Amino acid sequence: MPDQLPRVFDALVDHNPTLSGEEIIAHLVPPRQFETATLQSYRPDPSYASQAEAVAAVTTFTGAWTAPRGGFFSRRKAPAALPGLYLDGGFGVGKTHLLAALWHAAPGRKYFGTFIEYTALVGALGYAPAVNLLHGASLICIDEFELDDPGDTRLMSRLLSELVASGTRIAATSNTPPNALGEGRFAAQDFLREIDALAAKFETIRIDGLDYRRRDVEGHAVAVTDDELERALAAETGTVTVDEFDGILEHLSRVHPSRYVRLVESVDTVALRNVHPFSHQTDALRFVAFVDRLYDDQVRVLATGTPLDQVFPEEMLAGGYRKKYLRAISRLVALTAGEGV
Repeated sequence: MPDQLPRVFDALVDHNPTLSGEEIIAHLVPPRQFETATLQSYRPDPSYASQAEAVAAVTTFTGAWTAPRGGFFSRRKAPAALPGLYLDGGFGVGKTHLLAALWHAAPGRKYFGTFIEYTALVGALGYAPAVNLLHGASLICIDEFELDDPGDTRLMSRLLSELVASGTRIAATSNTPPNALGEGRFAAQDFLREIDALAAKFETIRIDGLDYRRRDVEGHAVAVTDDELERALAAETGTVTVDEFDGILEHLSRVHPSRYVRLVESVDTVALRNVHPFSHQTDALRFVAFVDRLYDDQVRVLATGTPLDQVFPEEMLAGGYRKKYLRAISRLVALTAGEGV
């Protein structure tokens, strides 16, 4: 019987994804790991009362769709709830879970996406067509509201203001703006200042706590030897890609971050050879966006070389993007922790 031929793996660098406005809209739903997220399935840490309080606040926010309306002869009118909800907290406290649970609870036409996906939609369709397409939605959820680009932030502020004026409700989580340091939480005031046209319409909910991924996964990102990688790849049965780390970084520089979701679509495992620390912050930030999409789709990561939780040098971790890098490290610890190596 002839020997079985070795399996040939695809490479992400050979993928050149495109994404039309219509395809972006189709992707504006919670990521795969949050397809069934509910307020009941959120696990508040009993050591941090703000987590249970956040569940209560999100539940109250959904009341605008479920509360009975006052009758014609009602003497008192119920106070109107603010149309916006902003979840403020550190990475790994469950903000995205709560945002997805809110999306699932909302009626009618609704959208869930990252800040990058919404700005890409405006870029693909144009501002007025994007507003017309989103007009009439019951809820717009924005995960990872970016404050790094003032132009894009202002664009989103204008778009959301128009949607709120037409009756759409908004919920958001946010990343840290440049030079906003501090442990454990994001800067709510920086978020509200950047979207001043909307600030008075948002209720800010602070969520304290530890990274839940570290509750479940201890230690560091797993790095494997070349031999261990070959054995792991031989045992894989799903869709696997194998790339050099430098090749991935170069390829990410040619693909818009809004298309990273298509880059890893239907991939089960990504293997990276010869990982090393970053020397350029632009590469590091693109990789963070790439890791976010890997995490959304729960793509397993196998890597040789430097452990992936050690690729961000100390000078980067001490800078204005510290929180983004720490979130990526947290997610890489979880994604490299699979069995079978």
